[in-house]
Amino acid sequence: MFNISIYYISYKLMKKKVRQYAQQIEVGILDRRHVLKDFSRMLDNQIEKIVLFLLEQQGLLASRIAKLNEQHEALEQEPDISQITQLREAYRATGQDLLKLLFFVEINAVGLRKILKKFDKRFRYRFTDYYVRTRANHPYSLLQQVLKHVGLGAVIGAISRNLHELQEHQGSYLSIYDEPALSFQDPVVDSLKAAVDRVTRSTNFLNFLAQHALIIQEELPTTTDERADDQRYHFMSLFLNLLNTFLYMVNTYIIVPTADDYSTMLGAPATVCGVVIGAMAVAQVFSSVYFSAWSNKSYFRPLVFSSIVLLVGNSMYALALDYKSITLLLVGRLFCGFGSARAVNRRYISDCVPLRIRMQASAGFVSASALGMACGPALAGLLQTKFKIYKFTFNQVTLPGWVMTVGWFIYLILLWITFREPSHETEEKSITQESNAGPAENDGLEKGLKKPLLSEGKQDDEHGDGECDGSEEAFEESRRPATSIISAYRLLTPSIKVQLLIYFMLKYAMEILLSESSVITSYYFGWSTSTVAIFLACLGLTVLPVNIIVGSYISNMFEDRQILLASEIMVFIGVLLSFKFVDAYTVPQYVCSGLIMFVSAEVLEGVNLSLLSRVMSSRLSRGTYNGGLLSTEAGTIARVIADGTITLAGYLGQSRLLNATLLPSLFICVASIIATCFTYNSLY
Repeated sequence: MFNISIYYISYKLMKKKVRQYAQQIEVGILDRRHVLKDFSRMLDNQIEKIVLFLLEQQGLLASRIAKLNEQHEALEQEPDISQITQLREAYRATGQDLLKLLFFVEINAVGLRKILKKFDKRFRYRFTDYYVRTRANHPYSLLQQVLKHVGLGAVIGAISRNLHELQEHQGSYLSIYDEPALSFQDPVVDSLKAAVDRVTRSTNFLNFLAQHALIIQEELPTTTDERADDQRYHFMSLFLNLLNTFLYMVNTYIIVPTADDYSTMLGAPATVCGVVIGAMAVAQVFSSVYFSAWSNKSYFRPLVFSSIVLLVGNSMYALALDYKSITLLLVGRLFCGFGSARAVNRRYISDCVPLRIRMQASAGFVSASALGMACGPALAGLLQTKFKIYKFTFNQVTLPGWVMTVGWFIYLILLWITFREPSHETEEKSITQESNAGPAENDGLEKGLKKPLLSEGKQDDEHGDGECDGSEEAFEESRRPATSIISAYRLLTPSIKVQLLIYFMLKYAMEILLSESSVITSYYFGWSTSTVAIFLACLGLTVLPVNIIVGSYISNMFEDRQILLASEIMVFIGVLLSFKFVDAYTVPQYVCSGLIMFVSAEVLEGVNLSLLSRVMSSRLSRGTYNGGLLSTEAGTIARVIADGTITLAGYLGQSRLLNATLLPSLFICVASIIATCFTYNSLY
């Protein structure tokens, strides 16, 4: 194949054009409507150029395969081992050229997405939605050729089938269509499938459920990255990582229905349950940082340490009743918080799971969290028994601690036996190679990739970009991870800060609802522990269905920022309806308002993290102080303040507890809605 630089998206030219538009609008030469029309026409021309070349190259590849097929048929009549070998190599060479064509599609898809994002940010206009909606759904759509790449799949199928038939399968008449999961496949076919998966991810505009995990990915992963990921991936290790996520969420919420009873048994007010529940979150503020730093060097050791600390913490929690010590109870919960390895869980998926299944793993992280949130209270509802073994008491308040102690002990054994520590040498090599190759790749996108279909490392360096971001030093600086919380905070734009405020608000509101549920329901309705547990479990079970509905349907009908603002308003309504305005406070009012608040907060969390994962700086996708850590800290601090509010409000008496804790939720919710309105046009 030949030099095809003129057929690539002219990213550098279009970027300059966007700057020119901004200047012309500022001095009044052009109006916005003219800019939108002119930029749309320019994009149409660029995509038409890309697609026509793509179709031409597909045709050439198809012609080559047709000629090879004729030779294949002739060899079936008169087999010749040397000619079969030559034919197989010819098919492989065609496959290698197809790989280059797939890279052509991928780099153009990334360039298209980047220029659309740049245009939206510069003009505060949701142009991307308009352009994709009007072009992708048209019967003569050229954009669909870039987004769906259907014809390339047929070419891959032809190459795969013929290579399979040319392998030595004496006595076998099965084709790839009869036996899809072949025990052996040609390396070039594996490379083609990996490339198709990568292109599909590059052209996919919505991975809602996985983005809920806020596992930020690179804009354009390299082949070296993928090979490193494949070498480090281990299914049982991933399973144990997700199991850790599930158990920790169970551990967090299993005590909620009985925390008030435990406090009163130890001679403290029922509202001290806020401190008991929140102690875990207090410790998590600090544990998130050191676990994130530790995951730079190891994944196995932090998980072992986490399991041991959680085992000890739950044992202390369970023993507090026999020792009649509220201090032991709180220290036990602090230990549980110090064992929070969610930063390691996120980092493992981001670093050690291959790109082709990373979205599924991220969705698994969200699902494990949601399932744990539902199972924790449900399990507490089942532990309604009382007995003694020697001097140790087992009842509804201590059994959650004992059950989690056993659970973490079993998990520790499984971890020790089956977890495989990924090779960090591979990671260091890939980072070194990435830093060497990175500037060339960045220059390539800026210039239009002068010679992308040639072998790696032969990019044209004749012309400089003329901008500081084209230099190697600037590129390295742009990819260097944040080295502290302060430097990470400086990377946040005003709209991202608003989104973190929204995350703080929704976590605060949810924690108030969940943590004080046992106190409120027993005071107003006389609910038993089992009834509270059922209520909390039902709330937890709404998480996955709600996110699936939003990700599959609602997000396709409305913009994310529209869903964001509507969800905030619904949270506000849920909080408002939860207030006790008159003497009578009924079960329907509490349940309905709580359901509105919780479901709306879940929708808000999904959309908010989805937006964050798209706009967060790539420098926050790696290192200790990453985007996942920032969101975790914002949510954890919100939970700490919420639980502290419950305990402080308890001094006013249980009759005033409900309204006293809801009032801050209302103010924070109003503040986040106002902030969202001010930054609405900059939310994407």
